[in-house]
Amino acid sequence: MAPCRALLTAALLALALPAHAGIDTRFPELHKAFPRATRFGDIGGDPPAAAVYQGTKVIGYAFETVMVAPIPAYSGEPINILVAIDTQGKIVQAEVLEQHEPILLVGIPVRKLYDFVARYVGHSVTDSIVVGSGVGKGTHIDAISSATVTSMVTNETIMNSALKVAASRRVISPAKADELPAGKLDMHAFAAADWKTLTGNGAIRRLHLTRGAVTAAFRSDPQSGLVDDPTAPAPGHENDTFTDLYYADATPPSVGENLLGASQYAQVMKTLKPGDELIAVMANGLYSFKGLGYVRGGIFDRLHVLQGEKLYLFQDSDYLHLDDVHLDGMPSFGERALFVIRGGRGFDPGRPWTLQLLVRRQVGPLKSVYHTFTADYRIPASYLSRSAPPQASAAPSALPMWEQIWMSQKLNVGVLAAGLLVLTFILLFQEWLVKRPRLLERLRVGFLLYTVVFIGWHGLAQLSAVNILTFVHAVRTGFHWSLFLMDPMIFMLWVFVAVMLLLVGRGVYCGWLCPFGAIQVLVNKLATRLGVRQLHVPTHVHERLWALKYVILLVLFGMSLQSLGLAERYIEVEPFKTAINFHFVRSWGYEAYAIGLVAISAFNNKFYCRYVCPLGAGLSVAGRFRLFEWLKRRRECGRPCQVCAVECEVQAINSIGQINYNECHYCLDCQVTYWNDRKCPPLVARRKRRDASSQRKTISITPVPVSAPEAGSQGAIKAID
Repeated sequence: MAPCRALLTAALLALALPAHAGIDTRFPELHKAFPRATRFGDIGGDPPAAAVYQGTKVIGYAFETVMVAPIPAYSGEPINILVAIDTQGKIVQAEVLEQHEPILLVGIPVRKLYDFVARYVGHSVTDSIVVGSGVGKGTHIDAISSATVTSMVTNETIMNSALKVAASRRVISPAKADELPAGKLDMHAFAAADWKTLTGNGAIRRLHLTRGAVTAAFRSDPQSGLVDDPTAPAPGHENDTFTDLYYADATPPSVGENLLGASQYAQVMKTLKPGDELIAVMANGLYSFKGLGYVRGGIFDRLHVLQGEKLYLFQDSDYLHLDDVHLDGMPSFGERALFVIRGGRGFDPGRPWTLQLLVRRQVGPLKSVYHTFTADYRIPASYLSRSAPPQASAAPSALPMWEQIWMSQKLNVGVLAAGLLVLTFILLFQEWLVKRPRLLERLRVGFLLYTVVFIGWHGLAQLSAVNILTFVHAVRTGFHWSLFLMDPMIFMLWVFVAVMLLLVGRGVYCGWLCPFGAIQVLVNKLATRLGVRQLHVPTHVHERLWALKYVILLVLFGMSLQSLGLAERYIEVEPFKTAINFHFVRSWGYEAYAIGLVAISAFNNKFYCRYVCPLGAGLSVAGRFRLFEWLKRRRECGRPCQVCAVECEVQAINSIGQINYNECHYCLDCQVTYWNDRKCPPLVARRKRRDASSQRKTISITPVPVSAPEAGSQGAIKAID
């Protein structure tokens, strides 16, 4: 009995103890990476990682990169990689767990990505890994052929996450003694300078490659066979310029203001957030530094910045045009651009960094080889301010990132809240306003200008169908409020729009808060005043055309189920990014599309919104479950009165007088007519009856004296009409 009681007691104690499932229960392959391990911990800490033990001694760490450095790849979603490092900082495991890269689904085997990731095993977290063959500093790893963006993001994901975990667990030592302390740019000092001065003091650096130098780098690689391949040998043209590229940190006023001019520099700096860094790049030659990412609207696959062991990639939202330059003595360049390194990514302008240029040679239908050329940069010490050491209070804020963002945008949040409050009063007191059409018209035009200038061009808070797809995707894969709280103005607009969808449908956003829609309305109002003839779409054609936007939404939704990044690339059917985010300054194809849609609105109001906009389609679907119908109608509407149906500029009122709330943009024009006794036929008839009754014929009676009345007779009365 004693042994039985002991066994029972041990079993009960085992059940009472909390179960600690180690990371190896999910990833048993870690046993191969750590054959001497006796125990694996669970993921925890900041950044999240699991310790690996031999007895009581920690011999390494394992983690998922999506928990440490979730960097969006070509698909728009991070590549999740299982990485393990030992206590010497060596990578002992690297294995892809999840990826959604569309480029790997069209002819390139996914095994290519797995093999590429496996090459990181054996490297140290402090190694400077350079994607692509080449010369210069760093360890070079060949990129995945025809998938350079995926290769660059994978490299950044593995190395940045491994570096974070190693630093947080004291696997690697602090910064080397010979490194400069964190630098702070002197943003108050300005010194006038010309091209010779800025290139002479190192503020503007140069990367010059000849065709001969590039050909030599590719000497051991297969030939492309293309006649016009600039990387191929070209007898007699070895000294021709392949690229003559100049680059600079344009954030300090002494560089940026001299380069851009005072007004343009000030305008650009207003678009940046605290901590953002502005990199200027200018080049001549055969090879474009923008690459395919610029055309696709995705990630720039040719130009990158490396600082220490951390790689910085540029997305299309990090790109700004560099059209006008004011630097005296500056030569002419065929290609110019500004790139933004976003704050919060750990970039230190006071430390040296390296510019990387990836050069590609196509050697087959689906095969390419790459070489990376590098050039170093260190900002002149005169542009830095190091006198004030960091204060103790400058420690990282304990507030979550989204709260810090909201605090930094208090002014924008306040102005947007005030605008939404004004719109709320307009909606609540619309019956009083529509009886005063002049006041309503001025108020509406003023609010549309506010929408375009503040919400759109200043706040960049143009909602998009991609927000709907992202929300649906988040619900499917794991919803986190913090993801949506990172952009205060977008979040506030979506909350307001959600409430309006529940109350009255889609029309409030489309008619009042959409910046691109407001541009179309304002252009149409101006065109109407100038006497531009409006084109009316026949009803039977209109009713078929407005179904197009629902088809577009369904196609995008189907794409998002496969890959959200794929849907985001085709979301360019919306001109919002071009018209609002880039202020109509983009490559000519995008500009022509956006400007063309605005031009059409001069002849047919809100043509895009009515027939093409997938965002409007998504809001219509959500708005079908509205609780109220605040727009008033009469029993005579449509039977026989057709005034509102004819006047409705978006043709949201059918022939029997019913308002199609799925298509209504809530402009309130029909409500102005509803209360106008000079336009609404039932009210006109009622007014005329009232006027007629107040002017009825009357009879006046006047006594007329009789000269010789007979005895006993009364005086005669004469009736006069």
